[in-house]
This record gives sequence, structure tokens and C-alpha cells, in this order.
Amino acid sequence: MNNNLDKYKKDLEKLIAKGNKLHMAMQYECYSDDSDEAAKTDEKIAKIIKSLPKVNDEYQAWYSEAKVLIKQLLPDRLNDFTRHYEKPKPRKDIDFENYRIEDYLQGLHVTRGGSHIVVDKSAAIPHFKQQQAILNAVSLRFESTLFDIKQLVQADLFDSELETARELIKHGFLRGAGAISGVVLEKHLAQVAVNHNVKTRKKNPTINDFNELLKNEGILDVPPWRQIQRLGDIRNLCDHNKEREPTKEEVEELVDGVEKFTKTLF
Repeated sequence: MNNNLDKYKKDLEKLIAKGNKLHMAMQYECYSDDSDEAAKTDEKIAKIIKSLPKVNDEYQAWYSEAKVLIKQLLPDRLNDFTRHYEKPKPRKDIDFENYRIEDYLQGLHVTRGGSHIVVDKSAAIPHFKQQQAILNAVSLRFESTLFDIKQLVQADLFDSELETARELIKHGFLRGAGAISGVVLEKHLAQVAVNHNVKTRKKNPTINDFNELLKNEGILDVPPWRQIQRLGDIRNLCDHNKEREPTKEEVEELVDGVEKFTKTLF
């Protein structure tokens, strides 16, 4: 069975390959005249042009996937990656220096005097090249002996523990399944806090402690904070509340919720 390290490598390879095609497509969309002229006499060039994706159709999906991967594996470069996409605020005038990929996707160009081009879509190309470079840097981390695989190994362990919890549910051991899932959630929230350099003064912080801390630091929005609060309540029902038994539906909700956050919250 492939581990998470293999999965990340495959996802990264696909993203890099897709990014290369998007870069070619961006170049073509900005400088199509020369390429179209060459395609008239070269079938290979014509075939390549025909296979290029539409940047407006496929960039956002590439950006979203790449952003998640960078957040997990190269978090110190995440702000740089998003900066090349997002329009800077505030921005009184638009020029080559502050033009971004977001402007490109909106088809924005600025002229002066009706004919002089101040900036056009080609200004976004250097920003996309920088995003590609950051994504390529993730690849280098896989080859580096300094690469910290702790989180990847931990993710594999979490998957295994949640599989165990699901088996316990099948055999009616609901409290045990809930307890295992709660431990996984608590460990994952602790790792998220480490990722964001968020520290707690408590010696043995709970799910609720981490949840409040991450919300106060702006890492969690209100909806996921409420979801984790709910999962923590179910976990407490499994661990401590002897007044009633947790239901199968509640424990399944806990396991599913924990799996979701271990895959999406970093």
C-alpha cells in the first residue's frame, strides 16, 4: 500500500506537469500571433497549441491544489505563493510592478492615451513562473536529507487508527472507537498548532483547548471551529459521560469528522 509520501509525490508530479502546460498556455494567450504563424507550416506546433488548456478554465483548480500541498510541505513559502496571485491592497494605480495573476484571469489591461499600453496580461507571466519555482522547491524537499517526514508518517498512523475505529464500530465497540478517534483529533490539532507556531501554556491541552486557541489565532473560522467543538463533545460522551451510551450515528460522525480535518486542516 502506498504511504502518504508516495501520494504527495504523485500529486506534486501532476501539479508540476499541469503547471508547465498552463505556463505554455499563458505564453500563447499573450503572444499568439507568432505561434499561430509558425503553426501554419509546422504540424507539431499546431498540435501543441491545440492541446493547451484554457488558463481561465484550469488555473484556479491548479492554484487551489498547489496551495494545499505547499501549506502542508513548505508552509514558510505559502504567503509568497499567494502573493503572486492576489491583487495587492491598497492599490491606487495598476502597473507592471503590482499586476497579479488575479488581474490576468479578469482580462485586465491598462492603456494611456487610448493606445499606449501601460500593462497587459503578459505582466502576470513572471508571477506564474515564481509560483512554479515555489512548487518545484517542494520537490527538492523530498530529496533533501533534512526533509521532516514526521507529519507524513503521522498521517499514515492516523489513517490506520481511524480504520481501526471503523472496525470497532462494526463490532459494536462504540466507546472504544470514539476514544481512538478523539486521540487522533487531539494529536492532529496539536500538530496544526506547531505548524503555525501557536503555543499553549497548558500541560495537557484538550481538543477544546486547541480548538479555542486556533480560532483565537485566526487559523480556524467559525464553521470549522463549531464542527470541532461538536466532535469534542462526542468524544467526551464516549470517554466520560456514563449517563447514556453514544449512538452509532454519533460515533460515525466523529470518525468521519476527524478524517476530514486530518486531510484538510494543516
